[in-house]
Amino acid sequence: MEYALQTVGGSYEEFLTAARWAESQGLAAFAIPDHYIYSMSGPDAPAYDAFAVMAGLARETSSIELSITVAPVTFRHPAVLAKNAATIQEMAGGRFKLGVGTGWLEQEHRSFGIDFPDTATRFEMAEETLAYLRAAFNEPPQDFKGKHYTLEAFNILPRPELRLVVGGTGKIKTPRLAGAYADEFNAFPDQPDVFSAKVARARDAAASAGRAPSQLLVSSSGQVVAADTESAYHDLIAEIAAGADLDPEKIEEEAAKRNAPRGTWDQVRSILAGMQERGMTRFYIQGRFDPDDLELKLSKLM
Repeated sequence: MEYALQTVGGSYEEFLTAARWAESQGLAAFAIPDHYIYSMSGPDAPAYDAFAVMAGLARETSSIELSITVAPVTFRHPAVLAKNAATIQEMAGGRFKLGVGTGWLEQEHRSFGIDFPDTATRFEMAEETLAYLRAAFNEPPQDFKGKHYTLEAFNILPRPELRLVVGGTGKIKTPRLAGAYADEFNAFPDQPDVFSAKVARARDAAASAGRAPSQLLVSSSGQVVAADTESAYHDLIAEIAAGADLDPEKIEEEAAKRNAPRGTWDQVRSILAGMQERGMTRFYIQGRFDPDDLELKLSKLM
C-alpha cells in the first residue's frame, strides 16, 4: 500500500510547502480539496481557488502526482472543468488528476449565492459532467447531449490525457460513477462489508462500461488519530474534543461507525490492512500540514 497526503486549508505557500515535503518523502500523491469555505458554520479560514493553487503547484513540483479531490459540479460548467484540467495537465507534465463530485457543503453555496440542487439532481449533474469530460477528451472528440449539459464534437485543443477521480461517502451511485468513468475511486473508510461492497460495485460498473476493473485505482482517505497506548489515545481524543467543543464519546462513536483509522498504532495498522485486503492500494492522510506529526505517522505506518 502507498501513502499520499491531502492537506486542508492554508495559504498558497503552505500548500506549496506541503506538496514539496510530500514529494521529498516519496509519497504517491498530493491532493487538495475544492471548497470556497472550509466550515459548515461559515468562513473560519482563508479558502483559495483549488485550480489556481494546483496550477502553481504543477510548475513548482516535478514528480509527485497532483490531484483535486474533489471539485463540486455545482461550482463550474463542465467546459470550465475541461479547460482547467487540460491546462493544468500540460503544466504538470501529465501528473494531474481531476476529482469530480456532487458537492455537499450547503453553507458555501448559500454564502456565495450558488445553486445547491437536491441530491438526486446533483448526482445527475455529476454523471453528465463525467460523460461530458470523457466525450471532450475522447480521440476523436464525441458529441454529448444530456439534461443539464451538451457538447458539440470538434477538435478541442489542448487535449492531453484526462485522468479522473470520483470519490465520496456514497454506497451505490458513487461507486457506479467511479467504475464507469474514473481512473481512481476514492472510497471513504467504512465497515468492512460496506467497504467491500463499494469496491465490488465500482469494479462491476467498470466491467459493464467495457473498462478493465483491474485498472481502477481504489484509494481512501481520512485523518489518522493514534497513540502508543489506548490510554494515550483516549487522552488525545479528549484533547481534540475540548479544542472543538465536542463530546469525546460522540467523536469516538462517529469514528467507530465509519471505521476510521484510530486507536493504538496496532489498531490503525489493522484497520488499514483490512481495507487493503478489500482492494484499497492508496491511503491519503488528511489534515493541516504538520511535518513532525506526519513523519511520526509515516514511520509508524510504513
